[in-house]
Parts: sequence; structure tokens; C-alpha cells
Amino acid sequence: VVYEQEGVFIHSSCGKNDDQDSLIAGILRVIEKENEVVVDWRPLDETLDTSNILCAGKDSSSVVEWTQTPKEKCSRGADRPTSYEAEWDMVSTVSFKKKPHSNGDATTHANGESKWSFLFSLTDLKSIKQNKEGMGWSYLVFCLKDDVKLPALHFHHGDSKPLIKCLEKHVALNESPHDERVLLVKTQKSLSQSFENLFDEPSYGLLQKWKKDPYIVTMGKFSKVTNYIVGSLRSSDPSNQRRPPSEMADFLNDTIPGLRINQQEEPGFEVITRIDLGKQPEVSRREPVSAEEWAKNMDSEGRILDVDYIKRLIFKGGLCHTLRKEAWKFLLGYFPWNSSKEERANLQKRKTDEYFRMKLQWKSVSEEQEKRNSRLRDYRSLIEKDVNRTDRTNKFYEGEDNPGLILLHDILMTYCMYDFDLGYVQGMSDLLSPVLYVMENEVDAFWCFVSYMDQMHQNFEEQMQGMKTQLIQLSHLLRLLDSGFCSYLESQDSGYLYFCFRWLLIRFKREFSFQDILRLWEVMWTELPCQNFHLLLCCAILESEKQQIMDKHYGFNEILKHINELSMKIDVEYILCKAEAISMQMMNCKELPQTVSEILGIENSSVTPDSDTGEDESGAELSCPTSLCPSISTPVIAANGTRDGAQQMAETQSLTPA
Repeated sequence: VVYEQEGVFIHSSCGKNDDQDSLIAGILRVIEKENEVVVDWRPLDETLDTSNILCAGKDSSSVVEWTQTPKEKCSRGADRPTSYEAEWDMVSTVSFKKKPHSNGDATTHANGESKWSFLFSLTDLKSIKQNKEGMGWSYLVFCLKDDVKLPALHFHHGDSKPLIKCLEKHVALNESPHDERVLLVKTQKSLSQSFENLFDEPSYGLLQKWKKDPYIVTMGKFSKVTNYIVGSLRSSDPSNQRRPPSEMADFLNDTIPGLRINQQEEPGFEVITRIDLGKQPEVSRREPVSAEEWAKNMDSEGRILDVDYIKRLIFKGGLCHTLRKEAWKFLLGYFPWNSSKEERANLQKRKTDEYFRMKLQWKSVSEEQEKRNSRLRDYRSLIEKDVNRTDRTNKFYEGEDNPGLILLHDILMTYCMYDFDLGYVQGMSDLLSPVLYVMENEVDAFWCFVSYMDQMHQNFEEQMQGMKTQLIQLSHLLRLLDSGFCSYLESQDSGYLYFCFRWLLIRFKREFSFQDILRLWEVMWTELPCQNFHLLLCCAILESEKQQIMDKHYGFNEILKHINELSMKIDVEYILCKAEAISMQMMNCKELPQTVSEILGIENSSVTPDSDTGEDESGAELSCPTSLCPSISTPVIAANGTRDGAQQMAETQSLTPA
């Protein structure tokens, strides 16, 4: 139950004779189910007259009467009994139809069951008319797609605005141009239905699935792309080989509200300011940081001597595995860089106590308590489901009753106590798994995960603000890097870079092998050579695949399929070299657009026409990132972007402290 309001009345004689109004008090609920969201109103006595509920088939607009009567009444509250669930297994689309009765104010049958209860799926909602009564309370009327109007609901105790706000999380509502009191349900029938077919989802549609479960939609469904989508996504008119850009724009804006990426709606009138970035420089990587190098950069009390130097070492080569357990705690912010060994030991003691206090909170919840805590039940259910499918081929998590799985479960449950507002969202287990693998310690893994989630929090919030921002920023970077490729993607309805969602959501976790992701993450955590380096990694991958995509004239579905099939085939060292080369290319550009400068955190003295100042909106200057000392070893990215695989790994120029 995501919304519940008592004191919502039906006036059974409203509009006929005010003196004869019979007020029927009831409870209005919005209920999230696995594949749909339903609106349910019933009188306070919770009775339900099933003869007044009509069922419509998914493929038919005709309405047939549902005559089966449940043997049990539905219990009150969110915890419905089996009979309630059985009813919903049978009814996919429902609407209300009031049957005639002898006197205008009769509200019950002889058997005491209500004639006024109704419930319907949001997929059947057409519009909502809202108004204000003269006495001060508000009321609204639901109109369904079969033009059935439900009885007006009068909110005597409270406003209807919270309900509208709740519904807007599941359907897009727009004010009618003809009547400001009417909110119309916005639909993209052809596009959303095509995605339903693509993903083999029930009729509730991709939009709800995406909002409820972006992890599953993005992780598991793109592989089902087939040629079927070509016809279903294109117009029925064979001469029209492009969907209107507004259609894709509307769909993605509903999916991620506020997403605005410039699309050229009129090909042939494209105006592009071309900026010469120059050639990409050659970039090399070095050997991973050794235990000896790490120890040399630490004083007798265990303090890091030169933080910038050690970060540059890690950026250029990563860490040997034996160092990760210690170094990751610094990189993630669990250990302060200037702390001594003794200070870190005291910190761990405090954090251990704090962790087990939070763990005890959910461990001590009884079954009876949990029955009355739907959010905790939902979190536990999702965690148990995800833990059982996270990195099960890795020896650390393989097999039944694996202690690694138990720790994964317990840490995620404890995180729900740490941040109950966010709780658990699918995909978070993917972020925790490598951290726990490296730490091999429940408490240390938890606090490192907390620090990582501080960076990734916005990716998992309901409004997806983090994802929205990153997709827009990536579009800016890619357009600067290769405007021609951007134009091609737009011509194939792929300019929104929708296929990059999985990369950004869980930081490439499903694109690289487990060992490669350890290397990639530790490099990114150095925050070098600039802000948002992960977006340059996206650019590097896309630029590497550009030639094949354009030469083979890939369309919308082929691009999705191709990008999805890159998983586990990307060379991490090559992409790190290429992304660093792109960063150097942009930093050396004298006419870098102000928008790009802000995305990368580069202080740019030469301001291009998109801005007239070198400062951000708050007036604070953007700090220039520390330049990286060069070191030469394979693999090398040449100026033409190709890889020299013959050169052997050899460090010929060592890094020196700044």
C-alpha cells in the first residue's frame, strides 16, 4: 500500500437532491502489485459486492460481468489474506458500474455487501477531474478508458493533492488544454507497447517496470532485442522510416522525468559549432602499485606521506591485490588520508560497535512485528532475491549456504537500517559484491559500501536525478568529441544514449570481468585526472565501437543489441588508456565549452559562447585537476586511437613525488 486515506466519502445522491445525500465513508488506497498498480476504494466495513465489478479482457474493449463471489471478505489494511490475492490473480482490468436500485440512497444488498466498492488498474485510467466544493473539501472523479465514470470521491478529511502526487509516480498526468480541472493520462501507446513486446513484460508496460526495477529491465532484457522491433517501432507507413523525435522524447521523459537532451528535430537544418580538439595523445599505463611502493610512502606512525603522489600511482596502474584491502578504505573515504595507524584502529572499534547496533535492530524484529512493517518485508524480499543471483560464479559466492552470501545479505539488511529512506534498490548488491570480496570482513565492507553509496546515492533515488544528470552530461561530452557520431545516433533514435544506462547505474559492473572491475573502480576512485572520469570511459567505449555501428548502418535495435553484447568483451586497460587520452585532449583544448569545463571540473580561461564566465553559478572557481606525470608502458593508445599490442610492459620513466 503506497497511499491510504480514510474519510473519503461517496455522496450516493449527489446532484439529485442535496437534502437526500447519503454519505458513505470509506478508505481509498493505491496498491502496488508485481505487475500493476491499482486504486481501491471500499466502505469502512470492508465488504465487497463482486457483482458490481466488471472485468475486461486485455485484448477486448468489451466488458463482461464477473460473477464469482469470494468466500472470504478482505481483511483491513495492507496485509491482505489469500482470498484478496486470488481475486487479483483473476482480475486484470476492472471498472465500476453502478446498478440501479429502488431508492436513491440504498448502499447495501440484503446480504450487507456494499454496492459502491470499486477497484481498477492504472492502465485503465483515462482522466481525473478534480474540483473544490463550496464547503472547502475537494473531490475528484476517475474516468476510465471505456468511458465509465466512477462515483465522485469527496475528501472531507484532508486534501486530494497527496493522492495526485502518488499517482504521478506511476502515470504521467497532464492538464487538459480544454479544462484546467481535468488531468489527462499521457500515453505513448505504440512505443510503450513495442517495448513491452521487446521485454516480454505484462501489459502494465515498461514505464512502471523501469521505475520499479531499473536493475532488472536494464541488466536482463536488452539481450532479447530482435528484428521484430524494427517493424513494431516504425510507423505503419513504410515510407516513414523514422519515429518522430518527440515520441522517443516523451517516452524517455516519462521514464526519467526532466531528461532533456538536444535532438535535431529537423534534419538538414543542423547547426554545429565545431571545435578542433586536436589529436588524441599517446597514453600508457604502468604496473600496479606494489606493497613496497605503498610502504615507502608511509611514515613511522602509518600516515600517508604524499597523498597526491600515491593517487597518481594508483590511477596509472591500479593496485596489486594484496594492497586493496587497506588502500580501498582510503580511496572510498572510510579511512582519512591523514590518519595514523592508531587513529584508524580506534575508528574501526567505534564503527564496529555502530555496525552491530544497527544490525541488531533488524535482527531483533519478530515475525509478528515484520507483518506490520511492509517496507522492511519488501526490502528483505528484494535482498534475498538479489543475493541469490549476485556473482554466483565467483568462488567467494558460489554454492549453497555460502558464508559470503550470508554476509552479503546481512550487510544489505543493515544498510536499510542505516538509510531507511533509500533502503534497498536492486543493483546495490552489484556494488557491494566486489567490496566484500576484497575486504573479507563484514564491518569494513559495510562502511566502505556506505562510502561508495554516498557517491552513488542519486542513481538509486526514486526520481533518478543522478541518472538524468549523467546522461545529459554524457551527451555534451560525446557531441564535443564526435558530433558526426552523435548525429548518426540521433538519426537512429539513439541520441538519448539509453543503452548507456546500465553502465552508469552500477559503474560498468556488468561490462567487465570481476577482476577487471576491481581495477576499473580503484582507478575511478582516485578522482583523477578530472571529475566524472567515468563519463569519459563511456565516451571511450562508444568511440571504439563507432566505426562498426556506422559502417554497418546499425539501427535502433541493432545498436541496443550490439552495446549489450559488449559485456565481458571490453579490454579494461585499453579503455582506461583511451579515456585518459580523451581527458588530455579536452584539457589541452583552448576553446573548451564552458558546459564541458564544468562537467570535468576544469578551469578554463578561454570561454566559448555558451557562457561568459569562468566561474560556476555560485561564483566559485572550478579547480584545475592535478596533472599526471607520464610513465610509459603497454598498452599504448596511438594518436590515431589504435592499440599497439606488440610493445611489452616496461616502465621507462618512474613517477616522482610532486
